[in-house]
Amino acid sequence: MDTSDQKGSSIICELCEVEEAYNFHHLIPKKVHKRKWFKKTYTKQTMSEGLDVCKGCHKCIHNAVPDESVLGKEFNTKEKLLSHPKIKKYVDWKNRRK
Repeated sequence: MDTSDQKGSSIICELCEVEEAYNFHHLIPKKVHKRKWFKKTYTKQTMSEGLDVCKGCHKCIHNAVPDESVLGKEFNTKEKLLSHPKIKKYVDWKNRRK
């Protein structure tokens, strides 16, 4: 998804689509990249993928799913992240404030 405006001057958060994104969230957390299960299951390319997110959404992701291994195994796509009740609630709240 291209999240930059026409001038390319800002990147909008890929989760809430409200604020500017200043953080990159690895869908497979870097802390688990060297673990055998992840190395066997995902390519290096897949493990390097992520989302540009705002500070609030990034904090929400890690507060909602503090276990990096669970985050990498169960919430490794934008859709899966948005299916988490706490993350969905936060993103919905931000969208109502637009």
